[in-house]
Amino acid sequence: MNYTIKTEGLHCGHCDASVESALLNIAGVTDADADHETNTVTVECADEVTTDQLTAAVEGAGDSFKVVSIQAA
Repeated sequence: MNYTIKTEGLHCGHCDASVESALLNIAGVTDADADHETNTVTVECADEVTTDQLTAAVEGAGDSFKVVSIQAA
């Protein structure tokens, strides 16, 4: 399953790396690519990974990170 996550609060490469690392710690996530310039994150994961898990990982990676929307890609 592939998702595109629209975010708020990503301001630099360090922010991107924090979000990517948090997402890759979820069992079943095989790839995560955050882009602070567009405030989007693309995620590749197994079908059993839920959008709630993705949201929790992004928002847990930093105090200012927020998920605006998640769409299947």
